[in-house]
Amino acid sequence: DKAPLSKSLLLVPSAVSILLTLLFQHYQKFFAYNLQAIKEDFQIWRLICGRTICLDLKDTFCSSLLIYNFRIFERRYGSRKFSSFLLGAWILSALFDLLLVELAQYIFGFTINSLPSGFLGPVFALFVPFYCSIPKVQVTQVLGHFSITNKTLVYILGLQLLTSGSYIWILALSGLISGICYNSSILKVHQILCVPSWVAKIFSWTLEPIFSSAEPTNEIRVGMGATVDIQRQQRMELLDRQIMMSQVAQMRRQRQQQGGMINWNRLFPPLRHRHNANYQDHHPSDQETPPPTEVSEEQVARLMEMGFSRGDALEALRASNNDLNVATNFLLQH
Repeated sequence: DKAPLSKSLLLVPSAVSILLTLLFQHYQKFFAYNLQAIKEDFQIWRLICGRTICLDLKDTFCSSLLIYNFRIFERRYGSRKFSSFLLGAWILSALFDLLLVELAQYIFGFTINSLPSGFLGPVFALFVPFYCSIPKVQVTQVLGHFSITNKTLVYILGLQLLTSGSYIWILALSGLISGICYNSSILKVHQILCVPSWVAKIFSWTLEPIFSSAEPTNEIRVGMGATVDIQRQQRMELLDRQIMMSQVAQMRRQRQQQGGMINWNRLFPPLRHRHNANYQDHHPSDQETPPPTEVSEEQVARLMEMGFSRGDALEALRASNNDLNVATNFLLQH
């Protein structure tokens, strides 16, 4: 629900890949990511065909599972912003593919004529926002030393995809570099490589009704507010809420073991009721109030992209001493 682009990327390339493998094997040559044909014969169309459809079913399976897990970003930021990230990462990773191949030939002396096919560059690029913006919650421990978190399975899938081919590490490296470049506030790539609003409207009118799903009726609607893209979503990912509740329960258990309960109102002033009269009556005096903590504007911008107001983002970051994960979890909780 609320992720039509992720659904289309999950269904259409997978279906074409299965058909090419089982029924139309003689057409697979048109979807090969042949660098030699691109550079020598100027078959530029192979950049599109070869970097969209996987010819290996193992790569198809792993990339589909990763896209399914990364659908959270489309629900958070909206389809247009999510598609802009994929488009920018796809274009940048194509350039980095060619540069890394030339660099490998110059340094190591071996020639790479082809690379694994598929929508792999943008998939690896999505690991950058996944690492930066998704809170990590410990689920259990193995042998008392190795922590298993909510993100472990996604990293294992990425490692499986990374080891499925001989030169797929080039696609992984170019995807990660393109994701870092697109997320960088210094390079401003997101302002250049973005989907125009009129293109987004056309796809919204034509393709979104095909791949959209009805909202589950057995779940409570949770509105996010703030930006237009977030208002269109209306509901946060159920997995996000489960992760947040798991982290709060874990912190509460740790606090109980130390001899006390977590007092959220002591750690965080009640953001949603800060104008309440009772709260104002018990508000500390100016002499007792510590000086405000310096807040990173970049972290404020990230919280505002999730749909929270600037005032709530500032107060949560100040109360959590600029810990983005703690501030995010508290705002989601309240």
